[in-house]
Amino acid sequence: MTTVAPDTGVGPLLRSWREQRRISQLELALRADSSARHISFIETGRSRPSEEMILRLAEHLDIPVRERNTLLLVGGYAPRYAETAFDDPAMGALRDGMEQLLQGYDPYPALVVDGTYTVVAANRGIAMLLDGVAEHLLTPPLNAMRLTLHPQGLAPRIRNLREWRADLLAQMERQIALVRSAELRELYEEVAAYPLPEEFSGGRDEPARPLSALSFALPLVIEHDGRVLSFVSSIATFNTPMDVTVSELAIETFLPADQETAAYLRSLAP
Repeated sequence: MTTVAPDTGVGPLLRSWREQRRISQLELALRADSSARHISFIETGRSRPSEEMILRLAEHLDIPVRERNTLLLVGGYAPRYAETAFDDPAMGALRDGMEQLLQGYDPYPALVVDGTYTVVAANRGIAMLLDGVAEHLLTPPLNAMRLTLHPQGLAPRIRNLREWRADLLAQMERQIALVRSAELRELYEEVAAYPLPEEFSGGRDEPARPLSALSFALPLVIEHDGRVLSFVSSIATFNTPMDVTVSELAIETFLPADQETAAYLRSLAP
């Protein structure tokens, strides 16, 4: 949930987003069919932007949907974007479509997470990887970051844990800078503080390169049932979302990074 100080105006908020995007007032004005003078007046509070102008500037600054609602509220307007619960009947078609997508990806792992990495859907490939994870981490709601980085989660089985952990934490840092979520910040501080499993402690360094011949992407190299499996992941989001919940959903799929992993997973298919 995004929080805004009561005395923060829409102008300073827009200026903060513009500076974060490293865009000048002139460049933003050109994109938004306005003038640098008008942008300056909005940012300093000398001019009250219309609802249309707030949304136009938010679009050109690529501001997340949740934060656009915040800008509208601070500017004195009603929120434009609904926030529908994922289990709401109105989301039925979307849930069914994602479920078909996940099932179609079997036996390869795939899952759907929300804006705080809570798992809202997953397939049997993910369930297979979670064998041996501590029971308390499997109590709903499941959180993908806790499952991966907790010492009683997947962490002890990830061969290139230092690299994979650093990549996940960097991903979270980028998201925190984008959405300014207190809940996400708390999750980051929690998982970043997890101690490394014993086999990764004591100052032993991991290899400089991933434990894979892969050169085009960082793989997840993980032990499972006496085997070493290797995956590359991809993350997909929805195009032009008009709902806060939908805007924060992400579908992550894990593609086998070598023939051995692919053959093993196919052997598990019913």
